[in-house]
Formats: sequence, C-alpha cells, structure tokens
Amino acid sequence: MTPILQWTSCGVLLASLPLLGILVIGMAPWPYLEMPPTTRYVEHAGFSRFWFNLFALIDIIMLLGLLYAVRCGINRKPKPSLAQPRGARFPWWGWLGLSICLSVWFLAWNRFTWFRRFQPHTFFPIWMGFILFINALTAKRRGHCLLSRNPGRLGLLFPVSAGFWWIFEYFNRFVQNWWYHTGIEHLGPWQYFFLASLAFSTVLPAVLSMIDLLCTFPALNRGLSRCRPLSLPESKSVPALLFAIASTGLALIGIFPDQLFALLWVSPLVIIVSLQRLSGRPTLLQSLENGDWRPIVIPAFGALICGFFWEMWNSLSLAKWSYTLPYVSCCQLFEMPILGYGGYVPFGLECLVVGLPVVGPLFDEQAS
Repeated sequence: MTPILQWTSCGVLLASLPLLGILVIGMAPWPYLEMPPTTRYVEHAGFSRFWFNLFALIDIIMLLGLLYAVRCGINRKPKPSLAQPRGARFPWWGWLGLSICLSVWFLAWNRFTWFRRFQPHTFFPIWMGFILFINALTAKRRGHCLLSRNPGRLGLLFPVSAGFWWIFEYFNRFVQNWWYHTGIEHLGPWQYFFLASLAFSTVLPAVLSMIDLLCTFPALNRGLSRCRPLSLPESKSVPALLFAIASTGLALIGIFPDQLFALLWVSPLVIIVSLQRLSGRPTLLQSLENGDWRPIVIPAFGALICGFFWEMWNSLSLAKWSYTLPYVSCCQLFEMPILGYGGYVPFGLECLVVGLPVVGPLFDEQAS
C-alpha cells in the first residue's frame, strides 16, 4: 500500500468513526455536516470542580513531564564549542515576514472603516508573516530552515495542512467545543470552504517551522537526544488494545460530547501510532528506546507556543472563534479556558506525524 493510500485510508477511518456512532443510535447526521457550521445543538454541562481538578492534574503531569525532559536536555547538552553553527545574517525575507505580521496584527485589532471589507480575512496574512519570520530565525541560528532546504515541500505542506485541520473541524461538529462568529452565516458553502481552507493551510507550516526553530537550541536538540532510554512493549497486543479503545472513544464523542470531548485530540494520535505499530512501520515513540525524546518533547512545545499566538491574535480580532468546554470553562487565557491548552500537547505530536512525511527529517541524526 502506497503512503498516499495509507494516509487516505486512515483519514477515512477517522472521519467515519464519530458518524458511525451517531448513526448506530439513530441520530440524524445532517446537523454534523452543515456548511458553514452555524447551528449550536450541544448544550454543555456547567463547571464541575471534580472534573476541573482531574483535568488540571492531567495537565500538570504533562507539564512536569515536559519540564523534566527539558532539564535532562540542559544537563546533557554539548559544550559551547560543539554547539550548532549560527547563520551569518538574518534573511531579508524574515524582515518582510515580521513587517507583514505586525502590520496585519495592528489592522486586525482595530476597526478602521476603510479596512472593513478585509477585516474578517486577517488570519492568513498574520500567520504567513509569522511563518516567514520563524523560518528566518531558524536560518539565522543554523544557516538553513524549512523554507531554504526545500521550499517545494514547505509549499506542499499548506494544502496538506488544510485537509489535516478540516478533520478536527469535523470532529468538533460532534462536541462543539469551539464555534465561529462574525458573519459566517452569510457565506455560501463553497465560499466558506475556500476561506476556511486558506486559514487552515497555515497550521502545519507554523507548527513544523516552530519545531525546526526549537531544534536549533542545543538543550532541546542534542540534549534531548541523550536522555534516559525507555523500553516499549514488543507485543502487538498493546497497540491493538489501544487502537480498539481509541476508536471506540472517537465513535462515542457525538453521543457523550461532555464526557469524551478530550478524545478529539487524543484518539487520532493513538489510532495513527497504533496502526503504524501494527503494520510494522516506524512510530515517533520508537526513538524513546534510544533515549531520544526530541520527537515527543519538541513538537509539544512547538504547538504550545503556536497555540499561545493563535489564541492571543484571536482574542481581539473581528473574525474569531470562542470556546464552550464542559466542566472546565473558567480561568481563561484569551478566549481559551486555561486547561484547554493541554490539548496542544497531543496536537503537536499529531502535527509532526502528519507533517514529517511531507517536509522530511527535522531531527539531526548526528545529534544523538
């Protein structure tokens, strides 16, 4: 089976599971396929101290694990003389990207009458400027970046990113944890699809560019490649069981949206990695057996950093999204409840799993 067919089959499987769940119990599928998504039909549970504490504990454990890994990387980073070489000059197109990002950010957060027509469409140029700037920083620190190594592959990542994020938009139809406002109800299906796809196309380029930048820091690159090895079970019964649990959970998110909403971020990763393990293909977890924690830790931090900017720029923009999370809707940082940022950790790993076959290796094998 070719890689394209493998990923297509995986996408079809992921998309079919939530729909299959609601069809089995006789629920109508049409509200979940609405375009654009304007109907809000899920009434979420209110704040629960028990669930808030449980999710807070999970987030704290993930954060402590990431910080422990960073400490390991700092302790094992190479001497300064062995650090990665720095680029000689900041590229001119990096200044262009920064100028675009800052100027469109200014326009997005203001309400100029002359800019009213373009006000809802600031997401894409802000993130294009951000992507250029992050690649320029990487080139400055290391001498090369995703854009300079293979601009064609980076360009291909944009349409892949659009399809990638549409999967999560589709999952959200079943749990309705976020919703868009400011005029999308006036858009036709194809117009909404085009404008939304344009915005979604920046997700993977942004996260993978940030991962590439973080790899220029010796503590995160060479340091994390020399951490403690972890033994993984050799039996395929473990990934088979995890695949069954994750698939069942994803099939039930439309039936129990309040109880299972977190699986929107966790189940796709577990399903993809389990399928890779069952088919004998390499997974991002295999590097842990050699003490290389980079494919786990760096994507998590990359997505968290991008997530901060996503939520910040969204907060005062005209075209924006808002969140309604069951049990934990309090203590917001911008529009997002603070515990919701925990979803960026598995999301970063999903970005790496999907983006790596497109852009090629991001982690230097010589570092380990």
